[in-house]
Amino acid sequence: MFQIRYVVEKDQPFWFTLDKHMAGNEFRLKVRDRRGYIISDDDKPVGVMRYNLFWDNIPFLTLIQLEDEYHRKGYGKQAMLFWENEMGSLGYKMVMTSTQVDEQAQHFYRKLGYVEKGGLFFDGTPFEQAQEMFMVKVLQNNKFN
Repeated sequence: MFQIRYVVEKDQPFWFTLDKHMAGNEFRLKVRDRRGYIISDDDKPVGVMRYNLFWDNIPFLTLIQLEDEYHRKGYGKQAMLFWENEMGSLGYKMVMTSTQVDEQAQHFYRKLGYVEKGGLFFDGTPFEQAQEMFMVKVLQNNKFN
């Protein structure tokens, strides 16, 4: 059964089995600021999700990652809907995420109502990759609508 909760310090070993991009000091900030989540199946951790605030006022999902055997089983969608609802209840009007244009995640986000709003190229930098596509979704369930 799907469950989601805020990440805590004791989750660190599991967290870094799925999140290969975040430094340890950032993990502590996710715990402190309640901007990270553990996705579980019957109390077994199976995924992680984290966000920051873009321009200090738009929730920006920076990672959602599930163990391979939990892909395409609804856990990612449920986690996203939970997060969107929580962001709306906190008064945010919109959420953002991004993905590389050569990744399949864009199709997942599109099914959830996200729309492309541009992208960045990192050619000639230490972060060179395919174009990073930014996607947004206007929330309908926030306390300002």
